[in-house]
Amino acid sequence: MKHYKFGYTAIIGRPNVGKSTILNRLIGQKVAIATNKAQTTRRRINGILTTDEAQIVFVDTPGIHKPVDRLGECLVDEAKSAIDDVDLVLFIVDGSTSAGRGDRWIVENVLKDYKGQLIIVANKYDLIKDVQKREEILLTYKTLFNENYPSVKISAKTGRNFDTLIKNIVRKLPAGEKVYEDDEITDETMRNIARELIREKILLHTHDEVPHSVAVIIENYEETENIDKITAQIIVEQETQKGIIIGKGGSMLKTIGTEARMEIEDTAGKKVFLDLQVKVIKDWRKKSKDLGKMY
Repeated sequence: MKHYKFGYTAIIGRPNVGKSTILNRLIGQKVAIATNKAQTTRRRINGILTTDEAQIVFVDTPGIHKPVDRLGECLVDEAKSAIDDVDLVLFIVDGSTSAGRGDRWIVENVLKDYKGQLIIVANKYDLIKDVQKREEILLTYKTLFNENYPSVKISAKTGRNFDTLIKNIVRKLPAGEKVYEDDEITDETMRNIARELIREKILLHTHDEVPHSVAVIIENYEETENIDKITAQIIVEQETQKGIIIGKGGSMLKTIGTEARMEIEDTAGKKVFLDLQVKVIKDWRKKSKDLGKMY
């Protein structure tokens, strides 16, 4: 008789290798915001997948790179702490290009003391048509480690080989009972989900220096039976960035607010009143005070 399995699996890798997209596809629903901007994910987000064989709690982490400011240091710390208590690490890499300095930095600075199980997951491998070239690229990641870790090649865009990935994950998890209900896909609070959805819409609609300089603080989240009332502050570092986010005649802020509100309503299953305000806090990413609640 097969034992049921339960375990935690951390998803780590460089920025823009597709971690949040992979998590959303594994779960089958959107639980993490995903854009093509670096530092889209700033906090750990848990996504829960329940199958007939196992319940897997995926821990999505910020994209890891050598930090250049206090925010960057916090994101690396967030990723490091995520792997302390997990049963398995998925090291997500870009399977369409050879390992680079960023991948090596993660292995040498984040994974060097990790003694647990690990799977190298090569995303975007389908962009390379030459089979031998694919294997040569994958070998550049395998040789970053002293141990011979297994690997799985996937495509987050098409979903190819995700069934193989899940089978490999389940194989490595310990026996255990379910912790969450079958229909639960995340343990995130609506307050945190709202903050992330607002930030996602800002990232999708702004360019250049704005995305890295933006934080969202939920000042108030009042839940009632028929409507949730949310007041949120959008934090930027410069007056020019504030002007970009507000837009001509408030047009950009209205677009951000409307799109965020509609998606929050879909998640909450009821009407939402969303009040967005924009505030300038100069160089907030370099300051330790209150940084925790801002990123």
